[in-house]
Amino acid sequence: MTNQRTPVTSSGDSVQNRPAALNSFRSQIPARMDRLPWTRFHWMVVFALGITWILDGLEVTLGGAISGVLEDPASMGFSPAQIGLLGSAYVSGAVVGALIFGRLTDSLGRKKLFFITLAVYLTGCLLSAFAWDIWSFLFFRFITGAGIGGEYSAINSAVDELIPARVRGRVDLIINGSYWLGAALGSLSTLVILNPKYFEVDHGWRVGFAVGGLIGIGILALRKHVPESPRWLMIHGDPRQAEEIVSGVEKIAVAETGKPLPAPSYSIEVHPRGPVSFTEIARTVFTRYRRQSFLGLALMTSQAFLYNAIFFTYALVLTNFYNVPAMDTGLYLLPFAIGNFLGPLLLGHFFDTVGRRIMISGTYAMSAVLLAITGYLFAEGYLTATTQTALWSVIFFFASAAASSAYLTVSEIFPLETRGLAIAFFFALGTGAGGIVAPYLFGELIGSGSRYAIFYGYAAAAVLMIGAAIVEWIYGIDAEGKALEEIALPLSCRVDS
Repeated sequence: MTNQRTPVTSSGDSVQNRPAALNSFRSQIPARMDRLPWTRFHWMVVFALGITWILDGLEVTLGGAISGVLEDPASMGFSPAQIGLLGSAYVSGAVVGALIFGRLTDSLGRKKLFFITLAVYLTGCLLSAFAWDIWSFLFFRFITGAGIGGEYSAINSAVDELIPARVRGRVDLIINGSYWLGAALGSLSTLVILNPKYFEVDHGWRVGFAVGGLIGIGILALRKHVPESPRWLMIHGDPRQAEEIVSGVEKIAVAETGKPLPAPSYSIEVHPRGPVSFTEIARTVFTRYRRQSFLGLALMTSQAFLYNAIFFTYALVLTNFYNVPAMDTGLYLLPFAIGNFLGPLLLGHFFDTVGRRIMISGTYAMSAVLLAITGYLFAEGYLTATTQTALWSVIFFFASAAASSAYLTVSEIFPLETRGLAIAFFFALGTGAGGIVAPYLFGELIGSGSRYAIFYGYAAAAVLMIGAAIVEWIYGIDAEGKALEEIALPLSCRVDS
């Protein structure tokens, strides 16, 4: 990327007044976005888009916490394997939704899709409250998962393209880590909805799903204030609208700081084009970016297996092996959730300063070692419900940062035209390989009653995490502080010389 000597207009787009939408032009929009100070605009983006992860955490936590209740004959009377299958249905929906909505995110834009995907998610959540048997429950959980899968693509794409490069890592990690704020809220809510003093055994969990869906409706109104990604508009031949958005944010920055903004440091030449075909996407991802593809798959698969294995069945471990009453399982998840949120919050800064490679490989390796040790102590019967929860909290302090960094990685290492689908593709592959199988597998292992059988499952997850740490160390991308266009130049752009 070059300095500002490249000829551009004062607005940053030399041909923004051309009537032909597909004419080539030069733009400084990426540089202008990345040199912005932190403003209320960025806070709005974080809250309006990041809230999805809080809802997801609330949803998944509730799904895990009620597993003991769903075994009760007075409720649904499900077996442990069927409860594990509910987790698999949710994750399966997320895989399908990610692939469908990920493609649409790249072709229709980030803004349209983060409205659509949230609506799908809320529909599935509300319907889950009215499930009447295993098949209806599976279907409604599938719909809910489909909305969340689409959210991952639309939201991660928009956040990366709207947040300045120097803080992109920590912001991404904290937003993804906010899932655990929802988990904490979910765990607290179970103290009410699973308490027979307030709700009958078959009613409380239904109220939980219904309330979660109703709360999310308000987010639809909040998101109308989030603009389309100027970067997406730029490569789709609409520099005028992109210019209006960026200029508006620049005015906010100047008003808040009282200082003029530094000059943009580079410009790029944009050649708007039609939709990118699946053939070109496949060629780009698996040929030009094959190293990045291998990296993304390793990171996503390992963390998905670990998380989905434990969180869709954690209540079963507490109830079946530690005799914790089903209505009390939320109490044990609360410190667990807090540890998960503190990981990205406290470690996120280092992903932008120490660097991606060291921090990603380190957090993956640390969580793997701690998981193997904890699994062995569990198998030998050395733990109580309290110490098991404490060790889980320590493990996932590191594992949460590791998992969030997987989403960060796949969202920033591919060209803009393929970003949404790339996120969706690697989420689908990783989650399909690691997430669909894990809940059902661990449901079966728990149903066997063998502590050592469960330990072998934990050991498998640890091996996957260690493998991902090694892959990151060898193939990791040093993306800290770099513009997205420097990490992976858009297919329709070239750097000015």
